[in-house]
Amino acid sequence: MPTQRFRCLDLLRGLAIAGMILVNNPGSWSSVYPPLLHAEWHGFTPTDLVFPLFLFVVGGAMAFSLGRWAETGQAGRSTYLKLAKRVALLLGLGLMLNVSSLLMATAFEGAPLAWEKWRFLGVLQRIALAYGLSSLLVLNLSQRWQAIATAASWLGYWALLTTTPLTAEASIVGAVDRALLGSSHLYLGGPFDPEGLLSTIPAVGSVMAGYWALRWLKTQPQTAKTAWRLVAAGGWAIVMGRLWSLALPLNKQLWTSSYAVYAAGWSIVLLAGCFALVELKQWRSVSRPFEIFGLNAIAAFVGSGLVGRLLNRTHIGSGPDAPSTYQWLYQTLFASWAGPMSGSLLFAIATVAFWWLVMYGFYRRGWFLKV
Repeated sequence: MPTQRFRCLDLLRGLAIAGMILVNNPGSWSSVYPPLLHAEWHGFTPTDLVFPLFLFVVGGAMAFSLGRWAETGQAGRSTYLKLAKRVALLLGLGLMLNVSSLLMATAFEGAPLAWEKWRFLGVLQRIALAYGLSSLLVLNLSQRWQAIATAASWLGYWALLTTTPLTAEASIVGAVDRALLGSSHLYLGGPFDPEGLLSTIPAVGSVMAGYWALRWLKTQPQTAKTAWRLVAAGGWAIVMGRLWSLALPLNKQLWTSSYAVYAAGWSIVLLAGCFALVELKQWRSVSRPFEIFGLNAIAAFVGSGLVGRLLNRTHIGSGPDAPSTYQWLYQTLFASWAGPMSGSLLFAIATVAFWWLVMYGFYRRGWFLKV
């Protein structure tokens, strides 16, 4: 059984984090090509795959970090302490990103420090909670019972969703978030949070799909047949998710169970492609740039989030009409010659390139943020 860390996992993680930075940093949100936007509500776009793909990779990494403990069933106190530290660090980073927006508004715009508007949830918080809950399943249940628990969570979540209309205002997902956290602490002070508490339940299954895929892949020969078997498994999940969507729409913001299955299918297909490219074809020159991103994914995400917030809070010039630094860079360097839509895309690509250079510097110096 191979014991090395598959490079295809680093490639897949790099693709996911590059995708996150790309879709989170258009030059202007009013000028974005449709595939680079989330579905407005029900539906699925390429952008809707980015976050579940990253959770899938988190699960894949668990097949290596927790694999020995899962196989022996001898996880001790030190294992759970390490798990708790990782969860706490991710939660802390997520909360820090959220509070940074409030602090920058106070520092650069003179706004009062509105703690009552501090958003508690977010991308990193969802990763932390889904990772923590998935790890408990891996460490305490056999694969059979992991599958039963995951299926039960998807079916149970579906049942919960049917108790209310599937709208932002009326869904049970929003009702739970408002009751436990308060509307002012949700995304943009809205009626629900896209990384809400209740919708974390099906997201656990997104992590488990990655764990099962990589645990299986570790035991297989590195042949084309293995890659095609992954494609077949991913294709089956895609079909099942699409069929399920006839009864329960694909919806990233609610993280519907059909969406979780459908996105897991596409994640498995992408894993098959990365496996064929890196492990079978050995095309390292093509994959290496994304692998470098993947080795410092959390650092890239947090760094891009902080700098993006900083650019939006600072201004070029003075007066009420002074553009933010972010707007000025977009208009001056890109939109002025490429137009609003292409300029917005080029700004996002430039942002990805900038953070790749930063992560390449980290890589050359041996700096890795381990979470």
